[in-house]
Amino acid sequence: MTYIFLQHYWWFVVSLLGAILVFLMFVQGANSQLSIGATEMERRMIVNSSGRKWEFTFTTLVTFGGAFFASFPLFYSTSFGGAYWLWMAILFTFVLQAVSYEFQNKIGNVFGPRAYQWFLIINGVFAPLLLGAAVATFFTGSNFIVEKNNIISEMQPVISRWANASHGLDAFCNPWNIVFGIAVLFLSRVLGNLYIINNIANENIRSVASVRLVGNFLVFLLTFLAFLVYVLVKDGYAVDAQSGEIVIEPYKYLHNLLDMWYVALAVLAGVVAVLYGVGKTIFSKTYIRGIWPAGIGVVVVVTGLLLCAGWNGTAFYPSTADLQSSLTIANSCSSEFTLRTMAVVSILVPFVLAYIFYAWRKIDSKEITAEEILNDESY
Repeated sequence: MTYIFLQHYWWFVVSLLGAILVFLMFVQGANSQLSIGATEMERRMIVNSSGRKWEFTFTTLVTFGGAFFASFPLFYSTSFGGAYWLWMAILFTFVLQAVSYEFQNKIGNVFGPRAYQWFLIINGVFAPLLLGAAVATFFTGSNFIVEKNNIISEMQPVISRWANASHGLDAFCNPWNIVFGIAVLFLSRVLGNLYIINNIANENIRSVASVRLVGNFLVFLLTFLAFLVYVLVKDGYAVDAQSGEIVIEPYKYLHNLLDMWYVALAVLAGVVAVLYGVGKTIFSKTYIRGIWPAGIGVVVVVTGLLLCAGWNGTAFYPSTADLQSSLTIANSCSSEFTLRTMAVVSILVPFVLAYIFYAWRKIDSKEITAEEILNDESY
């Protein structure tokens, strides 16, 4: 395993974790649509359906951040340390989620269950919207400056800083970041609809979720395709193989897909899987397992897009303030020893995924019904 191979390997691992996180945002998608339930009991059924999976989403978010910290620490310090208002807003919405699940039906709740359900809706809308805007900056760029020579300064040994006082909120000044944020929001709602249909044994809920699936999917399709076309035709940020200098290259991301044909084929297969899962759910009244082909397709597509952002000599975190400050997998990664050691540890990842699969199956051993909500302890 060469140093270059390890850099590419860990970008793949980080991309895969990010893609799994996007899939698990179906929890937020379900939370944003509690109005699917016409009665308080139906809303509790939806809350309990998503509430049994929210730990997977939050744990994956933490793991995603931890993997970035260990493998690409300069990105972690630049983005998480510089754009902290954006990331703090994302984390705050997840805090609202955790508090809401824990306390909405506790004795002594002075706010009432409805107030905490509104907190879940806030989490369901803003968490994917903000996260999508943050990920979009991998393609559109962020306003930061990296000065590695500062590491030897006794007065200010800080090598990266945000170039303005917004500290990440300037991401919303670029309309394309907002477009992608909306795409991720409605993707989470699509996955939330599919999950509700699969997990809750209530014909009224399934009927309303099926109707909303159509509208959510159309909005997602329009915004995602608009962002994808924009990325494929825009100038990209390439790394000169000889000097390591960052240069502007027209159609860089389109060239990445053409050069990495295997990634392009995987993305195409993922798109087909998403269309199959959504389409069959819409046109078949008896099909309720659309979450699985669509979810697998989402993981494949998002992984492929993130690989295009970092592989094939591409700056995965471009700087709009100073082009040469842009981060690549080569200039922002950990030492070879660290990457090699973590590569050995990553062998355990399949076992962790197997445990998650086992726990998921046990939790979903039976569909959620009104009788279960009444007889068992629930959210």
